[in-house]
Amino acid sequence: MHIILTEDNAKHLREKYIVLELDLVRLEENADPVPAFCVVSFDDVSVDDIPHIERYQTLHKKLIENYRNRNWDFCEQALEHLPGKWKGTVDTFYLEMMKRIAKYKNNDPGEDWDPAIQKF
Repeated sequence: MHIILTEDNAKHLREKYIVLELDLVRLEENADPVPAFCVVSFDDVSVDDIPHIERYQTLHKKLIENYRNRNWDFCEQALEHLPGKWKGTVDTFYLEMMKRIAKYKNNDPGEDWDPAIQKF
């Protein structure tokens, strides 16, 4: 899986690739987070999945939206369907999301929770 940062970079790749937003990443303390995306080649889509690409992209997008809104139940349901899509190239991310959500369900992160990953 190839990862890129910022919407500008993702915008240019969407013409030739499937681009899925993953996380928000804060690169410096007190800086605004930037989105991180993965780039999925159409070679990473099985023939059987081609008619369902848009549905998978929508479900992935809703997973990210609901994660940021702390809707853990929706996230768990979405993660029952997403692993294995894209020929498994995004599965490590989905596994990480499952771990985070399980942690947050057992230990509420609080109202001031920030979904951005700190990388500084």
